[in-house]
Amino acid sequence: MLKLKRVAIDTQGANVAFLARNCVAYRPEEFQAFKKIEVHHNGGRLLASLMIVDDENIVASDELGLSEQAYGRLGASEGEEVCIAPAEPPRSLDHVRQKIHGYTLEPHQLEDIISDIAAHRYSEMEIAAFLVSSAGFMTTGEMLALTRAMAKVGNRLHWEAPIVVDKHCIGGIPGNRTSMIVVPIVAAHGLPIPKSSSRAITSPAGTADTMEVLAKVDLSMQAMRRVVEDCGGCLVWGGHVNLSPADDVLISVERPLSIDTREQMVASIMSKKLSAGSTHLLIDIPVGSSAKVHSNGDAMRLRKLFEYVGQEVGLSVEVVTTDGSQPIGFGIGPVLEARDVMAVLSNAPGAPADLREKSLQLAGALIENDPGLRGGSGYTRARQLLESGEALKAMNRIIDAQGRQQQIAKAGALVKDICADRSGIVKAIDCFRMNRLARLAGAPLDKGAGIDLFRKVGDPVEKGEPLYRIHACFESDFGFALTYAAEGSGYIVGDMG
Repeated sequence: MLKLKRVAIDTQGANVAFLARNCVAYRPEEFQAFKKIEVHHNGGRLLASLMIVDDENIVASDELGLSEQAYGRLGASEGEEVCIAPAEPPRSLDHVRQKIHGYTLEPHQLEDIISDIAAHRYSEMEIAAFLVSSAGFMTTGEMLALTRAMAKVGNRLHWEAPIVVDKHCIGGIPGNRTSMIVVPIVAAHGLPIPKSSSRAITSPAGTADTMEVLAKVDLSMQAMRRVVEDCGGCLVWGGHVNLSPADDVLISVERPLSIDTREQMVASIMSKKLSAGSTHLLIDIPVGSSAKVHSNGDAMRLRKLFEYVGQEVGLSVEVVTTDGSQPIGFGIGPVLEARDVMAVLSNAPGAPADLREKSLQLAGALIENDPGLRGGSGYTRARQLLESGEALKAMNRIIDAQGRQQQIAKAGALVKDICADRSGIVKAIDCFRMNRLARLAGAPLDKGAGIDLFRKVGDPVEKGEPLYRIHACFESDFGFALTYAAEGSGYIVGDMG
């Protein structure tokens, strides 16, 4: 037996164990060939990658160290006794090999794979093998089975209300923080909308990152339920309530590899909405040259996949295509996006009109699901709730119920205006480039980092006038962002007319 030690190393989600080279209970050389070990404690087990340590200050000869994530998952305390054994590869890897060789997988095989992934039994290399083989070819039947398998693992929410609405944007558009406006509008109308959202992985802000500027988002499932029951809606981080946990693991490998096929995207989104207990779902697909979906034809094919899965799993799905040609609102990054959201909800002069209008359209479409509302009046009802201040009151109730932040983060103090190199009209803005620039500036890790836009498509600009302002909190991030902006502003300015 070895004594458990918590090693303060963030391994970014991976389970890692540390064993001293001079271990008194085991010979580390025997385990190196297996790559992974099983850690046993009180009948439970944890699979972890093994690292051999020569520094006794990190792990002593009678200790087994676990990284932060692995330590939390094992559920034991420091000093408790554990034992280890060579880990056998997950049996579901045989199914992955079949997929690599071009076979169509059965539902039970996909369930086996997803169950092992959710239990962190796969290495990143093994997850990547599954993702790449699935990206090469996946049938609609496999997509449906993958959706059900991911929804089956983790928590499932159930609500008493006959109609529970939700919305999701497939992403890629900077500043597109409509959920934080739609949720309070719909909640003020009286339809329950339990919104669980992701944190950003490769973008400068997810809805959860932006909402966290105003309120706590890492609620338990019980706390989330109380907020929805008391306020009609919530805006929480989905990772904390453990909805479709395998999806978060897949995304962590998927995004760096830029694997984002239609089938995997649909399975990812629909599994989380199915787990959240929604009955009616609105999908927003922005279309634009620098968005995830480049054409209306691609959007139509994606819409059909959403509708197919929705029909099969009993979820009413409506898909809308929206303008994805440029950023929405003025701010990119948590603090700046939260500012825009509250400006719209407060009916403030100068609030971003595009963010306001898009949010009203989406909220109106969700309100149309109310059987007691006259058909076609959803938009009018949404606008009335916004203009009357009822939506703002609903948002403040949600913020207070989730836990209002006592200190609101401010925009980063390191600033630099990026100016036009010629006079003319803004013809285009590269959404991908603006996302990357805000990320380099430090968003979303630094809530105040990001970009404040001064010009949008169609606006005139004189040479030397600022197009946008970069905000950063650390000198290193500030330098990265300035270097990237110097390579290209992300704006195309053309001749008048």
